[in-house]
Amino acid sequence: MEIVEAANQYQAAIVARDLFGDTVEVADVSPAVGRPSVASGRATTASKVTKKVAKKRRPLSPEARAKLAQNLVKARAARAAKAKAAKRTSKSTPAAKKATKRVAKKR
Repeated sequence: MEIVEAANQYQAAIVARDLFGDTVEVADVSPAVGRPSVASGRATTASKVTKKVAKKRRPLSPEARAKLAQNLVKARAARAAKAKAAKRTSKSTPAAKKATKRVAKKR
C-alpha cells in the first residue's frame, strides 16, 4: 500500500499510475487530514515528518519573574478599567438619546 499526495483525487490517480504502471489499482481516494500541503505543486510520495524538539528555556531569575508578574497585574487592572469605562458609557448612551428626543407637535 502506498500513499500519494496530490492537489486532487484525479491527479493522485495519475501519479499512482505513473509511479507503479498501468496495472495499479486505486482502492481509496481521500484527503489526508493533518498533512502539509504540496508546496512545489507536484505530487510526491509521502515522507515521514520528523517532529521538532522544542528548545529548553533558560530559567528566569526571581527578579525578572517578579517584574513580569507586576506587569501582568498592571495590564489586568488597565484592561478591567477600560472595560468598566466602556460599560459605563454604553449605559449612559440610551438615556441620553431619550432626553434629546424631540416630539413634533400638531398645529
